[in-house]
Amino acid sequence: MAKSTDPQDYQRVPRPVAAMPKEFPDGFVIAPHCHERAQLLYAASGTMRVLAAAGGWVVPPLRALWIPAALVHEIRMCGAVSMRTLYIDPEAASWLPRVCAVIEVSPLLRELILAAMDEPLDYATDGRAGLVMALLLEELRHVDTAPLRVPMPTDRRLLGLCRALLADPDTDATLEAWAERVHASSRTLSRLFQRETGMSFGAWRQQVRLAEALSQLALGRSVAAVARELGYASPSAFTAMFRRALGATPRAYLRRAGLDSPSPFGRGSG
Repeated sequence: MAKSTDPQDYQRVPRPVAAMPKEFPDGFVIAPHCHERAQLLYAASGTMRVLAAAGGWVVPPLRALWIPAALVHEIRMCGAVSMRTLYIDPEAASWLPRVCAVIEVSPLLRELILAAMDEPLDYATDGRAGLVMALLLEELRHVDTAPLRVPMPTDRRLLGLCRALLADPDTDATLEAWAERVHASSRTLSRLFQRETGMSFGAWRQQVRLAEALSQLALGRSVAAVARELGYASPSAFTAMFRRALGATPRAYLRRAGLDSPSPFGRGSG
C-alpha cells in the first residue's frame, strides 16, 4: 500500500520520526502553512525555494532545510521535485536550532533519509526501522550548516523590493532605481537594508543571486550560462564569488552532488 501524501497524517503518529515521500511538478507552489512537528525538508532530486517571514532559503541537492514546528512557510518547486520529508517530534531532536537552517546532507544522512521513506508510519521501534530512525537522529547531531539564508525585512517598501528581486534575481536595477519605484530616497533604502537585514543592498542581492545560481545549476544549466544571466562579467568572476560563499567551485559542488557534466563551462543549458 502506498504511503499517505497528506502531511496531517504524519503529525501525531506515536513515533519520533515520520517519513513522507511526495512528488511535485516544476513550478508547483505549496501555499503558506505550518506543521505541529518540526520538518527536515530534502529533495532527492530537484530544488526547492522556501520563504518565511524571517527569510528565504534555497534547498538544492546535498542540502536539506530544518524547519521548526509551527513556523509558517511557503515552498516553491524549481524543476520536478522528489520531496522527502521527515516530520520529527521536536523533543526527539531538541539540539537542533529553533530557527530555519540549511544543513549539509552527508552521504550517510542521505541514505538514512531515503531508507526511512520505505518504512510504514507505525514502524516497529525495536526492529530495523527503529534502528534507522535512531541513527538518523544521531547523524543530525553532527550536521554542518550552509550560508544560504536570505534575510527578509518587515518594512513594507523594502519587503516589496525584496520580493521583486527574489522573483527576478538577474535584474541589474540600481538602488537608486528601486528608490524611485517605492517613493523613497536611496539613502533611506540603504539604511533600511542594513537595519532590517544586517546586510547592504549589494550583499543582499549577491546572496539572492547565489541562491538562484544553486537552483539553476541543480537544473542542469552550465556555469557560463548562469554567470551570464546573473550579470557576472565572466564565469571566473562568478566562480570566485561561489567559492567565497560556499568554499568550493561550482564544478566541485556539482561533482559532489552527482550533477557534474563533462563540460560545465560549455555552452547551452546542459
